[in-house]
Amino acid sequence: MEEKKIRVAITHGDTNGVGYEVILKAFDDPAMLELCTPIIYGSQKAAAYHRKALGLDTAFNTISRAEDAKADKLNLLSCFDEEINIDMGQPTADAGMAALKALDRAMDDYQKGLFDVLVTAPINKSDIQGEGFHFNGHTEYLEAKAGEGQHSLMILMNDELRVALVTNHLAIRDVAEAITKAKIVDKARIFHNALKRDLRISNPRIAVLALNPHASDDGLLGTEEQETIAPAIEELEQQGIQAFGPYPADGFFGSCAYQKFDGVLAMYHDQGLAPFKTIVSGDGVNFTAGLPVIRTSPAHGTAYDIAGKGIADENSMRHAIYLAIDVFRNRQSYDEPMRNPLPKLYHEKRDDSEKVRFAVPKQKEQQHKEDKN
Repeated sequence: MEEKKIRVAITHGDTNGVGYEVILKAFDDPAMLELCTPIIYGSQKAAAYHRKALGLDTAFNTISRAEDAKADKLNLLSCFDEEINIDMGQPTADAGMAALKALDRAMDDYQKGLFDVLVTAPINKSDIQGEGFHFNGHTEYLEAKAGEGQHSLMILMNDELRVALVTNHLAIRDVAEAITKAKIVDKARIFHNALKRDLRISNPRIAVLALNPHASDDGLLGTEEQETIAPAIEELEQQGIQAFGPYPADGFFGSCAYQKFDGVLAMYHDQGLAPFKTIVSGDGVNFTAGLPVIRTSPAHGTAYDIAGKGIADENSMRHAIYLAIDVFRNRQSYDEPMRNPLPKLYHEKRDDSEKVRFAVPKQKEQQHKEDKN
């Protein structure tokens, strides 16, 4: 029997950015359709506008329901009928509205089980704000919409480097107060589980970065390392998680120490992402771990400065699709042994005289009946 293709939902993101360009370029390669059944959540008119403006030839199949997606086509599900003004490279309310409608429709379909994984094109976090979206980004939105009470973790990664964040999109002035022992332990545990289940690393090693310069120089430049981060690492070790540090971020990345670890846990956004984007070339991916929904995204923003110029690199989008597919398969293979447990060797038997329940091996129970007879 032919294996069913994984259904990949792709939200179009900000319609004034490079979202459509990198999506259409990624699927200009017919081999991509052999890997998955893609469904773009967006606008037929917006997609056609971008395709014509960029001089692209990528064909797509317009549908009104995810159920109608064809396995050998790039499917485009129109999420709204309103006309939207496209102003390449400019932040606008129309673009924010279009991004949110695509996201909301995708989440509705996810709850119905109509696709397997989600890939999101970049949004403008300011323009998308409004009724229905009061979040600092995709990560927080997805945790609220599809988290089922579980906490998310932002991981930026490629084959060379994986960086996760204790705090996501947070003002620097608020970072120190937001970092607690419990939060570090929680994020590191999610990271550990994702490395094992989603990426199939059997015994991951996690480096934990310090918050202050020089890891505070024994308290001279702060106390977070001694009072918060080191105790968190100790608790993680007690839980059987290989966590090491805290390491000063500058020396850690400058000496390429990250190469000795399977993942790096940074305290805040720029501490982890600035070196990541410096070290990693165009194949970096943003992966939201810890949630039931599998979501990836290219590791870049709307790129307004090059929108509409035809020079956006689709490599990160392509790798985001690859990773989403890999994680889906990895979770299936990791979870498979749990779905078919060994048959129970014991069953309950009620002793009416003593009104108690106890487990009796089936063979012993049969022998008991024979002896009684």
